[in-house]
Amino acid sequence: MCGRFAITLPNDAMAQLFAAAPANDLPDVPNYNVCPTTQVHVVRGGDVGRQLVSMRWGFLPHWYKATDGGPLLINARAETIAEKPAFRAACRQRRCLIPVTGFYEWTKDEEGTRWPWYIHADAPLALAGIWQSWEGEETPFDTCAIVTTGANGTMSAIHHRMPVVISHEDWGLWLGEKGHGAATLMQAAPDDLLRFHQVDRAVNSNRAHGPELIEPIDPT
Repeated sequence: MCGRFAITLPNDAMAQLFAAAPANDLPDVPNYNVCPTTQVHVVRGGDVGRQLVSMRWGFLPHWYKATDGGPLLINARAETIAEKPAFRAACRQRRCLIPVTGFYEWTKDEEGTRWPWYIHADAPLALAGIWQSWEGEETPFDTCAIVTTGANGTMSAIHHRMPVVISHEDWGLWLGEKGHGAATLMQAAPDDLLRFHQVDRAVNSNRAHGPELIEPIDPT
């Protein structure tokens, strides 16, 4: 599961990092609390090269008649992505990268209170994604989902799932620029890539967006 994330890299730096041509309608940054159904940064390949574009986070299969025409598909499980009718065509033909600075997961204490954790690395992360153009309204728009897999040893301390992280040397393979074999990338990141710390429950509100959201707190 990956239900919230942060992105703090400026748009021009993002475009440079991924060697992608930036669109004119990219979401504002920084955003320390990116929520489902909002616009997110997406890197996709194509005949004219890589593009950094804006997409709705929440994959909409072509048969949805409305944006709420079925379950909210913000994640796609790596184990079944090639079989699910909603995802299988996108998995083969429309893979993308979703840049993040870090992401959040939650645990529950003995009283059932949900506490958020911020997970990050030494550098921005490129999460595996898939995308779909949805034509259920007058103006078609693009939508995306984050690919997830079973947690590695580090992440398993707080959650049993994690997003698939694509390493720099594999970006081209995931985007379809280097032939076949992208399926081999849908696995957990090395245990030593990610770190995490507990953060304030303010991030639970989708109205909160400031840098204080990723600051560590004393769990005691």
